[in-house]
Parts: sequence; structure tokens; C-alpha cells
Amino acid sequence: MKPKPVVRITEQTNPASDSLDTKSTREILGIINREDRLVATAVGKTIPQIELAVAIAVEAIRNGGRMVYLGSGSSGRLGVLDSAECVPTFGTSSVVAILAGTPEALTLSVEAVEDNPREAVRDLKRIKLTRHDLLVGISASGSAPYVLGGMRYARNLKAKVIGITCNPDAPLKTLADVTIIPVVGPEVVAGSSRMKGGTAQKLVLNMLSTAAMVRLGRVLSNTMINVQLKNQKLWKRAEGIVMQITGVSQSAAAKALKDSGCSVPVALLMTLKKITRPEATRQLRQGPSVAAVLREGMKKVNR
Repeated sequence: MKPKPVVRITEQTNPASDSLDTKSTREILGIINREDRLVATAVGKTIPQIELAVAIAVEAIRNGGRMVYLGSGSSGRLGVLDSAECVPTFGTSSVVAILAGTPEALTLSVEAVEDNPREAVRDLKRIKLTRHDLLVGISASGSAPYVLGGMRYARNLKAKVIGITCNPDAPLKTLADVTIIPVVGPEVVAGSSRMKGGTAQKLVLNMLSTAAMVRLGRVLSNTMINVQLKNQKLWKRAEGIVMQITGVSQSAAAKALKDSGCSVPVALLMTLKKITRPEATRQLRQGPSVAAVLREGMKKVNR
């Protein structure tokens, strides 16, 4: 007797949205909203696994490696989004994303590429993945051949591997050192894992990258000290940060930022310790972390 095929939870139908096409707009929105409320709880149950993943990410980045997101379709696009935001938010290029079928896949559906594991190997070779990097495979079903192929390649290199999926029976579990599985249940529209599954994956990626960057000292208290001054809004934010932490006026904060070469940490340390830009740069480079050096400077001022 043949074994019954495993039905992925991400592909099952949801009783809560039965006869969805017969509902009013208000009812449809209510159903979606009620299902979305389940996501944060499901993610919360995976905090122990996310904690382990953060420790692995911190170690990799401290040792000169990168955290590399790998995915296809909606999952891959979420990786690209999180990676892109890490640059202006944390001032780091250590979080990298690969989306199957890029660049077309960023805006168009090219789902066939997720069926080719060799494409993932090619993409990882292109960015020169090494054993010092951490690979994060993202797949709502946990079975995308593209992602599985990349995870196998990373394991062969002896790199650490994290898996993120919404399917408790995901094949990627066997390829990951740590697997993060927020079980959000079937989607309102069966199989549309851009919905609850996508929201869950976005929350996990937010937590993973943010906690890692905090542990690496790229955030001071809850302040974005490594913000990149790319536009007027971010320049004003940087001025506010310098004013808040050092107590100087707006004009003094603006001058410090200009004198620092538009670096918030350098401007902060120059102001806190009344030192030159080269000296502030040296201390930040040689210290255990940006946040640790700034905290030391704040202590001396407050004594």
C-alpha cells in the first residue's frame, strides 16, 4: 500500500475562509484580520530558535563573514527587503540577499526558477560564499528546490545554515543547524503564502537582523546611531540623535556632523570627548563595538 502524500500546511484550505467569494468586503477584511492576529503568537513560540540563529549570525559577522538570505518568490523578496534596509538602518553591508531569478523576479513572477537547485549554487558561487558566512534559507513550504540546493551547497562548504519555514514537516529541516518554524496554519486564500506566511517570515527576519545588529553594537540604547545620511529626513534624524545623546544645540549638532564627515558615531564621540575626527575614528575602529565606545564616552561626560 502506497503511503499517503504529505499535504503541506501552507497548501491546505482554511475553514475560517470557506465561501470567501460570497462574503461582503467588510467580512473578507475581518477574516483576513482575524487570521493575521495569529501570526505574532506563532512567531513568539519560535523565539528560542531565533535566539540561537542570532548567536550564529553574530559570530559569523564578527569573524568577517556575512549573513546571506536565500529564497525564491515572496520569501526571497522578503529577504531582499530586509537586507536592503540593513544598510541605511545599521550602516552594514554584512547582510546580503539572493533572490532566485533576479533581477526580473523583483517585480515579476518567475516562479519556475525555484525548481532549479543548480541555479542556487551558481548564485552562491557568484557572491563567493565561504564557510565563514551564514546562509539563511527562506521558504514558506520549506521545500523549494532552489533553496534546498543552496542549503546543501552551504553545508558542503561547512558554512552554518539557518532555515525559515512555516511548514512543520519541511524538508529543509534536515539541512539546517537551526530551523525557525512559525506555524501560522492555512492561508485565507489556500496556498497564498505571501499572506500569513509572508508576514511571519518578515517578522522573523526583522527580529533576526535587528537583534544581531544590536548584539554587534550597531545600536545605542534604542537609537539608530549608524543611520546613513542619504536625504534631508535622515540628516534631521541624525541631528536629533546627536542633540539627544550629547545635549548640544541643533547648530552644534549640525556642525559636528559636517566635521565628522557625516558619520553619526564619529560626531557623537568628537562631541562627547572633545577630540578630533581622526582620534574619534581610531577609537571607534579599535573599540569592542561602536555602542561600547560611545557608552564609555558618555560615562566620562556624566561623571
